[in-house]
Amino acid sequence: MKDLYSNSNLVSICIPTYNGEAYLAEALDSALVQTYPNLEIVVSDDASTDTTLEIVEKYKSKTPIPIRVFHHAPNGIGANWNYCMQQAQGSYIKFLFQDDVLEPTCVEAMLTVFKNHPEVGLVACKREFIVEDAIVDDTQQQWLYDYKNLQVQFNNFKELLYLDKTMFKRTDFLQSPLNKIGEPSVVMFKRELVDTIGWFRTDLKQVLDYEYWYRIIKHHPAIIINKSLAKFRVHAEQETQKNKARAINDYSIYRNILKTDYTQLLHPEVVKRLTPKKHYKGYYFVKNLKKRIKRIFS
Repeated sequence: MKDLYSNSNLVSICIPTYNGEAYLAEALDSALVQTYPNLEIVVSDDASTDTTLEIVEKYKSKTPIPIRVFHHAPNGIGANWNYCMQQAQGSYIKFLFQDDVLEPTCVEAMLTVFKNHPEVGLVACKREFIVEDAIVDDTQQQWLYDYKNLQVQFNNFKELLYLDKTMFKRTDFLQSPLNKIGEPSVVMFKRELVDTIGWFRTDLKQVLDYEYWYRIIKHHPAIIINKSLAKFRVHAEQETQKNKARAINDYSIYRNILKTDYTQLLHPEVVKRLTPKKHYKGYYFVKNLKKRIKRIFS
């Protein structure tokens, strides 16, 4: 494990913030008690008007772990995530949202997977919910039930679930849950991937996380750790809940992304569901014609 702690394995815990005073201290506490010591904390604040920045400043004097804070004009969700990543100096990006919590061994467990599987670009874990009583109604109860296990379609796996681009060939790829990896707080990925994968899309609000995870998996395998190493808070002020209330729906954009960038990887039945009937027939006519021409000249 000695090389796990080398300087080349600096982990940047990226915390994008916006008016996060209610739960931010709990998130920071969980970052500072990680069993893996080679950390920096990067806070990118999207023009908060509460005491978010004051809370962070107090923590800077409490710990030898570097906490770097960047306060900027409001840019929106995706732009704030990207800005946080741009400031990161580590070899690995570990997101932690202002209202979520990491278990003490989270970073160390994920780095161990990277060490044992160097081909992997992304590691995620299971998570538990922290539920604020004020929003638990029948709809929320159903949501908690439906999204408790994001890997339900992969049956019961033991310690690790290995995923690569063949996951897109599954006939149930478009079945709920669409996010089969997890929220940003359960994910760590290699910083170098940004050079080829790019950044989070700023035109998305609901699906920008797993759109990015799938972009990574197109080129690099991922591993899910079958252990809860993070806690995901569900509350009324959460962006997911606000987006639902505003009827923000990214799914038509997401379907277009799949049709444009994933057609060759998807199962034909999934392509059929994504594509109007006349276009679907035309696509496979051209595809089969190319195969015939290739056979003739090979």
